[in-house]
Amino acid sequence: MATIPISSSSSRFIFRTLPKTLNHALFSRHTPSKAPPFSVLIRALSAQAATAALAPAAEISDNKVVKPQWKAAIDFKWIRDNKEDVAVNIKNRNSNANLELVLELYDKMLNLQKEVEGLRGERNNVANKMKGKLEPSERQKLVEEGKNLKEALTTWEEDLVNLRDELQLEAQCIPNMTHPDVPIGGEDNSKLRNMVGSPRKFDFPVKDHLQIGKELDLIDFDAAAEVSGSKFYYLKNEAVMLEMALVNWTLTEVMKRGFTPLITPEVVRSSVVEKCGFQPRGENTQVYSIEDSDQCLIGTAEIPVGGIHMDSIVAESSLPIKYVAFSHCFRTEAGAGGTASRGLYRVHQFSKVEMFILCKQEESDMYHEELIKIEEDLFSSLGLHYKTLDMATGDLGAPAYRKFDVEAWMPGLERYGEISSASNCTDYQSRRLGIRYRPSESPSTTSKKGKTNQAATKFVHTLNATACAVPRMLVCLLENFQQEDGSVIVPDALRPFMGGIEAIYPKSR
Repeated sequence: MATIPISSSSSRFIFRTLPKTLNHALFSRHTPSKAPPFSVLIRALSAQAATAALAPAAEISDNKVVKPQWKAAIDFKWIRDNKEDVAVNIKNRNSNANLELVLELYDKMLNLQKEVEGLRGERNNVANKMKGKLEPSERQKLVEEGKNLKEALTTWEEDLVNLRDELQLEAQCIPNMTHPDVPIGGEDNSKLRNMVGSPRKFDFPVKDHLQIGKELDLIDFDAAAEVSGSKFYYLKNEAVMLEMALVNWTLTEVMKRGFTPLITPEVVRSSVVEKCGFQPRGENTQVYSIEDSDQCLIGTAEIPVGGIHMDSIVAESSLPIKYVAFSHCFRTEAGAGGTASRGLYRVHQFSKVEMFILCKQEESDMYHEELIKIEEDLFSSLGLHYKTLDMATGDLGAPAYRKFDVEAWMPGLERYGEISSASNCTDYQSRRLGIRYRPSESPSTTSKKGKTNQAATKFVHTLNATACAVPRMLVCLLENFQQEDGSVIVPDALRPFMGGIEAIYPKSR
């Protein structure tokens, strides 16, 4: 038995042995003498041989490469060619991605790929020699040589698959690159883009939305806690109408801007959740997974909307594709707590209207500005005081190239609270979801056989933005428009969607 040396212990690859029947001379004809060492897995002739020569079977099992459930079209060459920028980006975003391991695995994969191609060449040479007239002894020699090559090639091809799988899993941890104008640092380093209005001055004691909701018989947390657990709630009376009004008004306004309305599935495959950049597993996951299945409850309509065009090539003429989707959303809110998260501000289930755009690569910055403008117009129409922030690198999720947050003043909570965000994810999601388009203006070429070669496809850019997260909008409306007599004024924009109701009064009135 002979072994292939391993250059590093950082990879999960381990020593595997070459069958003794393999003709080592075969490798000398195609392996460069100065080729860098690489890690390969060669199966032993038997489990007993592997155990005797190497390590306990359990150790081998522990080091097996986990096969990815899906594969992203990651540009490894670009990562290698721009490794300094990628490394800085990983640091700025506080990511735990292991760039050095990714680069190491990529180099190993390229080297092993060359070895496999060399073996294939040897196998083809042997096959061609056997087509001619040969002496029986020479033919038998070639048969043995071909057999050894086939066995080695099968093993090395399996090793190449394993190496690609490990590379894919490690590379999926690398976050999207970041827009050059994004401020570097934590959330406190985020930059103010816009400030609209000013905090309302009250000449009476201000109540928070929990007290208002209880006094007006609009919200019941206690009954929901008994039925479902903490951070669930019942909406009652005018609060039900207010939620419906917010949803219908938002859909109507966004549809005027060319968005197609959707109601989405609220259960999706976990692979789609992952492809959109969310983690359905783990200690602090925000995702509810359905036991004994590969499905999850959605935390945002961004996930099922992103999946609509999965694994497809859309016509360039159809871009941009704009959706506005209504769904219920479910989040574990792991790690959330404290007075800042009380009441409706942070709950496990809520209704939300989400905007989603698929566009050409050169247009995503423009549509990002369009999305934040729509959000600001909506909140201004309701008379809210809010500020828009360009979020710092440390606050960006893995998919986001840039993210704008809108924070509205909540007088009962005595602070600004996030009510919306708008993210440009460039091609991070589309490379995972497999959504591409074929440029129509690119010149096509004609092959020697007279066939027209179409222009190469490109990945679309995706963007998402919250048009209305109902619970937080209810917080804003109840707290900002409360009156001294205990009533709450309904904003003008919502009254046609509430049957003309202008205010919500205490039930004793």
